[in-house]
Amino acid sequence: MKRLIFALFVAALAAPQLLFGASATTTRRTIHHTRARVHESATARRHIVSLQHSERVTRSHLRPATLTTVRGAHAAHLRQASFHHRYYERFTASSFATTDLTAGDITAGEDPVVRQAAVNALGDMNGTVVAIDPSNGRILAMVNQKLALSTGAEPCSTIKISVALAALEEGIITKDTPVNLGGNYHLNLTEALAHSNNLYFETVGRRLGFDRLHHYEMEFGLGELAGYDIPGEQPGLYPDQPIPDSEGGVGRMCSFGEGISMTPLQLGALVAAIANGGTLYYLQHPTTPEQVLDFQPRIKRTLDIGPILPEIEDGMQAAVRYGTARSLRTNFNEFPVLGKTGTCSDDGTRFGWFASYADTQYGRIVAVFFLEGGRPTFGPKAAELTGVFYRNLWDSSYFAAKQPLETPAPGTTEVGAPQ
Repeated sequence: MKRLIFALFVAALAAPQLLFGASATTTRRTIHHTRARVHESATARRHIVSLQHSERVTRSHLRPATLTTVRGAHAAHLRQASFHHRYYERFTASSFATTDLTAGDITAGEDPVVRQAAVNALGDMNGTVVAIDPSNGRILAMVNQKLALSTGAEPCSTIKISVALAALEEGIITKDTPVNLGGNYHLNLTEALAHSNNLYFETVGRRLGFDRLHHYEMEFGLGELAGYDIPGEQPGLYPDQPIPDSEGGVGRMCSFGEGISMTPLQLGALVAAIANGGTLYYLQHPTTPEQVLDFQPRIKRTLDIGPILPEIEDGMQAAVRYGTARSLRTNFNEFPVLGKTGTCSDDGTRFGWFASYADTQYGRIVAVFFLEGGRPTFGPKAAELTGVFYRNLWDSSYFAAKQPLETPAPGTTEVGAPQ
């Protein structure tokens, strides 16, 4: 009997502990369940929208992330749990050349200083460089001419330059117009260009509509030869109809250039027109010293963009100062540089664009870097190499060898060393 009473006594003492233990376990499960149901605030959603970058990827080219063990199996397990639902694009192209990309280039009519600066800047990256004198349309150097003259590639975010010009010309925006991107989130043109905001240009592109967009892109030289009598040059492609809405429609065409194929020469000719105040020259590539001596500029058309250029120039300069092209400034700071990056990919190949012009007291020079390859290839890398290019010209006293312009009016600059 004493043993029975003792057993009942012990059970009575243990019962509250079991009860509290069960209650604590239930509370922990409830807390865990509640914490798993986190809802984003409106501010957080706006912040996520603001972090959009300028790289487009297609789901068909994605693969699950591979795991590298870091600091032991436990850390690897945590990384695997964290990245379980993340995907990375699979690239099949190489960013680095294994052969001489300049083989076959015709260089006798090029500026030797500019060419050497471009060759050294490109290094072993797969790509091409086109340098242009915006005052007359002369191609000063064209490195890897086979790629430069090819059918081109998706322009990625560099298409935002022409979209901005079209929207400004149509009076849809000014550089300071706050465009509503959802809720209370607004952005103006300068910041949209600086940070290559996709949602901004998709919104503006839809307001433009395809018909107006197509008109201006044709005026700016897309879909036609940029050069005059340059053997082997291809015209790229600009469609007569917008891409399907299921693929993003006109908005996607305005943020990434989806469905468009643009060549380095076409982009260079447009940036040259911006640099000189609105004259779209036929680009010419002299192939002999005699052709350099006999060089005569050829005007394709005059673009009525002079009054709106200050509206876009602020954004192009901001891209270099603190935006997507700020990597350029690690190599070159002597003169203002205005430009636009672009990054996107297609069928396992990533494209990296950067088109710019250096605004110097001795004149202006346009440079287009186009890279293709894998993960090391992207727009900011092209901007970084462009900084090396301008640095090489500076170190070669290319700019100092010229007389400063008394009146640096657009369209009257003199760039390109005499030969």
